[in-house]
Amino acid sequence: MSDVRFGLVGYGAWGIHHAEAIAKTRGGLLAAICARSEESRAAARAAFPDATVYGDYRQLLERRDLDVVDVVVPSYLHCEIGCAVLESGKHLLTEKPMAVTVAECDRMMAVARQAKRVIAVGHELRMSSLWGRVKEIVDAGGVGDPQYALVELSRRPYRQGAGGWRYDISRVGNWILEEPIHFFDLARWYLSAAGEPTAVYARANSRQADHPELQDNFSAVLHFPRGAYAVVTQTLAAFEHHQTVKLTGTKGAVWAAWSGALDRTLHPTYMLKHFDGETVREETFDRPSGEVFELEDEMAMMVRVVREGIQPRATAVDGRWSVGMCLAAQESVDRGTVVSLEHLATGSSGTGS
Repeated sequence: MSDVRFGLVGYGAWGIHHAEAIAKTRGGLLAAICARSEESRAAARAAFPDATVYGDYRQLLERRDLDVVDVVVPSYLHCEIGCAVLESGKHLLTEKPMAVTVAECDRMMAVARQAKRVIAVGHELRMSSLWGRVKEIVDAGGVGDPQYALVELSRRPYRQGAGGWRYDISRVGNWILEEPIHFFDLARWYLSAAGEPTAVYARANSRQADHPELQDNFSAVLHFPRGAYAVVTQTLAAFEHHQTVKLTGTKGAVWAAWSGALDRTLHPTYMLKHFDGETVREETFDRPSGEVFELEDEMAMMVRVVREGIQPRATAVDGRWSVGMCLAAQESVDRGTVVSLEHLATGSSGTGS
């Protein structure tokens, strides 16, 4: 069986990890890389001499031999480049957020339908041996009916990103789209048995009085049907990288935690305890947990998407929901009120798009 041929657009700090993950994937081949700067292109050629390196993603997309293009660029470019990938007849794996507006997500989905190609969104925490195990326990009835989830992160400040794009709201969209989007996705995934979320209320603040849009501290309450709810909370005013999930239901509870010096550390500490209503059991894992390992699983998934026609773990519909929840949360921060998510369930761009 021939290899699934990948193109990669973006070779920055995180794009390098994507490239390495593709190169490790059985059945996958990194055939082409696009990098903006000459320095990055030289680094890509040195690290992956068998891949053709381009300075313009349009040149990469002219190739007919690519099956999948992995897009790892600043958020404001996801829609433009993602649509171009799909129009060129290739499947798309795009980093989160899927786009910076719901309308852009709708546009990408329309192009994918027209091109009969698949969009996979990089919510790689769904691939995690740790965070994925929480979902398995919930789906197996291990907590009864899920009623409450807490997804919390305490970490060091963000990197600037190439050209400082991550600190430029016109290019990043907002900081809720940058990392809390993963936690909104997990909350919706974990509480899916309750139905789609219906509303959100959020608060945030910044250590910089002259840059209130750069929200160092953020918390939101996500409302679900039948009284279920989730709390998503993050601080960037701390140190290292420490994530926690606590989930309770009518019959039990789960507590999972992950800690590392960085989000991409290869040697984290992590644990998961499951209370089934009678006893507490600590889970064991046969695969490490961490975003670098989850990237490798994501690339293996894309090989199966091409070869077997499976659905991605996080689809375009999931990506659209995540973007919409984050935009509604920002609207709630700005207005100081609860914001409805009804427009996301009905499929319209609605408020916050």
